[in-house]
Amino acid sequence: MRYISTRGTAPPVSFADMLLSGLTSDRGLAMPEEWPGLAREDFEEFADASYSRVALSILRKFAGDHCGDDELCADIDAAYGRFEGRGVAPLVEIEPGLYLLELFHGPTLAFKDIALQLLARLMVRELERRDARATILVATSGDTGSAAIAAFRGRPRIELFVLHPKGRVSDVQRRQMTTSPHRNVHNIALEGSFDEAQALVKSLFADTTFAEANALVAVNSINFARIIAQSVYYFTASAALQMPVRFVVPTGNFGDIFAGEAASRMGLGIAGLIAATNANDILARVLDTGVYEPVAAVPTLSPAMDIQVPSNFERALFEASGRDSGWLAAAMESFKKERTLILSAPVRDSLRARYSATAVSDGETLDTMRDTYRRWGRFIDPHTAVGLSVARRLEIREGSPVVVLATAHSAKFPETVERATGTVPPLPLCLAQSYVEAERYTVLSNDIDRLRAFIATRSAPT
Repeated sequence: MRYISTRGTAPPVSFADMLLSGLTSDRGLAMPEEWPGLAREDFEEFADASYSRVALSILRKFAGDHCGDDELCADIDAAYGRFEGRGVAPLVEIEPGLYLLELFHGPTLAFKDIALQLLARLMVRELERRDARATILVATSGDTGSAAIAAFRGRPRIELFVLHPKGRVSDVQRRQMTTSPHRNVHNIALEGSFDEAQALVKSLFADTTFAEANALVAVNSINFARIIAQSVYYFTASAALQMPVRFVVPTGNFGDIFAGEAASRMGLGIAGLIAATNANDILARVLDTGVYEPVAAVPTLSPAMDIQVPSNFERALFEASGRDSGWLAAAMESFKKERTLILSAPVRDSLRARYSATAVSDGETLDTMRDTYRRWGRFIDPHTAVGLSVARRLEIREGSPVVVLATAHSAKFPETVERATGTVPPLPLCLAQSYVEAERYTVLSNDIDRLRAFIATRSAPT
């Protein structure tokens, strides 16, 4: 299996090189040269297989002969052995035909753990094979940062730099990141939005001299290995229900929902992919009008989704255009300058055939959290509430169940949960510990030169 760029001019790379990279050399995103297919017997076996065995079946298709099954099994089992409760991604029916796919049973109680716990082990194994070091650079709107820290803290051969938008993540999310005592973890509170933090990260990866000198590696969902890992729970949920599913996905950076497209391109029958967004509704607008035009990000009660330029939308455009990398490269360059992209009718129609999107207000988010607690005694976080609010507008049809991806534990947003329900959710021990430990982070202005200097003096030398 080789990996190509969405923008067409970067040379194909191996699984290992894709794993230890960020943007491609032409500033695109890595994609498989062709989508691997799964045989009918694979799908049949998934119904009775463990989550780890399904993950192995999917991952070996993308890793090819780079990793043996013994190595993959060891890394997968080690990654998911840290998950507590009822498994990695348990499916819970809350009313007939409506399910929550609980993705928050990892060490930081968010869906990002599912990919990053595995990614860390794959990366460290490859770095050891190469006798190399890496500098991981990640922008986070909340959960990616803490999940990256939990996965990479204290690991040899790695320095980790995490940027979060100052004052735009919950106190719990911030403390999960900033109370890490590990010397290889460097937290940065950026004076700006997530989109600005993400733009700085992309700029540093695009600076090939700097990226190569500091061995930069991405663990945001621009790293395609994240997409592979996240596609697995689409297979396990569908296998559990034994029928095509409509998935409702709280969506910010478009990685989680694109993992659903990846699963479908491998042969999984999916009845629908529905992006649930908050007031930052660029996805709903582009699908409705065909005009991709960001505006200033609006702070909401679901901050991990306060994104106006979702990185992984480029991957969806690549596929929707029939993998026309020439068109996409020109379109992305035009978008960078003009901040507006008008999609052709065929591209928009292709997107709309696969995706739909609905925006939810903060008021609706609170109402859904309140109603879910009143009706079922369940606390849900505000991002899951956005998804559930959209799902409850859908007609529940026999033979086409609706599954909402529950992306984070409610205790990560205690103030919002209390505002909605009048009750503070119980605080798990792993979160309570962060309240008694000292915070450690650096505030930086939205300045690429300052960020570059900060990283250069602390990064892993090549």
